[in-house]
Amino acid sequence: AALKKSAVDYMHPEVGVTTTDGACFGRNYFGRASAAETEDDEFADERAEVLEEAAALKKLAMDYMHPEVGVAATDATVFGRNYFSRPSAPEVEDMEEAEERALVLAEAAALKKSAVDYMHPEVGVTTTDGACFGRNYFGRASAAETEDDEFADERAEVLEEAAALKKLAMDYMHPEV
Repeated sequence: AALKKSAVDYMHPEVGVTTTDGACFGRNYFGRASAAETEDDEFADERAEVLEEAAALKKLAMDYMHPEVGVAATDATVFGRNYFSRPSAPEVEDMEEAEERALVLAEAAALKKSAVDYMHPEVGVTTTDGACFGRNYFGRASAAETEDDEFADERAEVLEEAAALKKLAMDYMHPEV
C-alpha cells in the first residue's frame, strides 16, 4: 500500500502534500524578526528572472504535451496591420515583369491549344485564313485523265464475276458450311 501511495504521489504532483502529523510542524527560522538577511537585491532579481523563464518553459511544455487544448491569443501584438493591401503599399510588380508574365501565359495557352489539337484529332481543323487554301491537283486541266465511264463499268463487272467465283470456290472447298 505504501508503494502504491508513493507511485500515485509521484505520478500526480499536482495533488500536493497533506499531513497532520505534529512532528512535521517546526519553527520558522527564516521569517522571524531576528533572522539574518538571506538574499541581496541582485540575487532576488536574478531569481525572479529564472522563475519567470521556468514558468515560460513550463507553459511551452504544457502546450507541447497537450495539443488538444488549442491556442488562445488575447495579446494586442498578435493582431497586425496588413502592409500589402494598404493604399500606400509599394507596387509589387513592375511593368517589365507584368509584360513578361503575360507573354509566358500567352505561350502556355498556345502550347495547351497545340496539345489539345494533337491529343484530339477528331475535333478537326477550322480556319478562315485565305492563305490556307491550296491548289486542287485532281480537277485541274493538266491533270492526268481518270478512268472513263466504260472502263469503270467493265471493271465493276469483272469484280462482280470474281466475287461470284470466290463464293463458288468457298462452297466447293467447304461443303459443311
